[in-house]
Amino acid sequence: MKIDLLSPASFAAGQPHDQYRWLRENAPVRWHEEPGEGAGFWAVTRHADVWEVDRDFQNYSSEPTILIPDPPPGEGQGFGPYKMMLMMDPPEHTQFRKLIRQEFTLPAARLRQERIQALARQIVDAVIDKGECDFVAEVAGEMPSFVIAELMGLPLSDGRELYKLTEIIHTAPEALPPGAGGVAVMKMFEYGGGVIAEKRARPGDDLASKLLACEVDGRRLEDMEFLLFFLLLVDAGGDTTRNLLSGGLLALMEHPDQFAWLMADLPARLPSAREELLRWTSPVIYMRRTARHDVELAGQQIREGDKVVMYFGAANRDPAVLDRPETLDLARDPNPHIAFGTGPHGCLGQHIARIEIDAMLREVLTRMTGFEVAAAPEWLPSNFISGPKTMPLRFRPRT
Repeated sequence: MKIDLLSPASFAAGQPHDQYRWLRENAPVRWHEEPGEGAGFWAVTRHADVWEVDRDFQNYSSEPTILIPDPPPGEGQGFGPYKMMLMMDPPEHTQFRKLIRQEFTLPAARLRQERIQALARQIVDAVIDKGECDFVAEVAGEMPSFVIAELMGLPLSDGRELYKLTEIIHTAPEALPPGAGGVAVMKMFEYGGGVIAEKRARPGDDLASKLLACEVDGRRLEDMEFLLFFLLLVDAGGDTTRNLLSGGLLALMEHPDQFAWLMADLPARLPSAREELLRWTSPVIYMRRTARHDVELAGQQIREGDKVVMYFGAANRDPAVLDRPETLDLARDPNPHIAFGTGPHGCLGQHIARIEIDAMLREVLTRMTGFEVAAAPEWLPSNFISGPKTMPLRFRPRT
């Protein structure tokens, strides 16, 4: 079995479950070479081991980065002395997470439920009469773009433009013109700089204004600290929802028996279906940690400084914790998937993401029928985020 978890070609039609299966069965913690200057990394594919690494920040650090490529020597994360929250460890990570945690609790998310459902109606209204659309750009990508824009107090149309930048940021560098990813980050920062000026001049009851007013260690956030928060919220705010909705609908179309089961009682069956689609699609492919010191994992000796990379899509099909993991079972219960990660870095926005997913699926599945792909979906050329980049779809309005 040829194992290559770096090439976007391995992810050209979704995640490489044949490679994951071989790794889980034969080498669940396996050394993986990197081309060029890369030092290589340990690929972790079993559920129990991913769970252990993700929760054990004493042994496995999120610094200097959660991405496989190392930052250039002496540049840290490329932002001077500043770090994105994703790339911090407790207690620093805990302090920064606390600044926005209140906006993402389950009660706070439920307060937005009615508005999110209204946005779902608006999104479907815009395409329903056409009978066709690019489901990714016109439906799945709209919802998280609109929700994060409203959270941050931005125009909805700006949320859509920021979403386009996140897609570039997540694309593998070799699939882009040279420097395109860095240009996209700089455009995000330029826009964020305008947000800083606007919210300082006219603060409102939105997350951007609250972030600019809050304190950590008795001081206000510096501009770059805010910009890194802004980048994280816009970037991470769309990944799971956008890719779950498009990849999830594709999975339903490929499993008509499961689709029919869901539609027989959509209100009652949607919660378990959503969790199974999260497990099945696993939109975030991996997260990297770095060993703080020598440690043993699943019988392998990990050395201080080694990269340790958790593959969530592999963990979510581990037969050691899931019955018939290669079968899409929308009634699956229990469903111990870790599509949102676990431990200190578990996805802060998962409650809002679930509400967005439910609202959008409810609206799409009750108002559209006769789904068929008009052309083969094109997957995002990325080894970090999994989901269709385009998905031309034909459908009929339900009568």
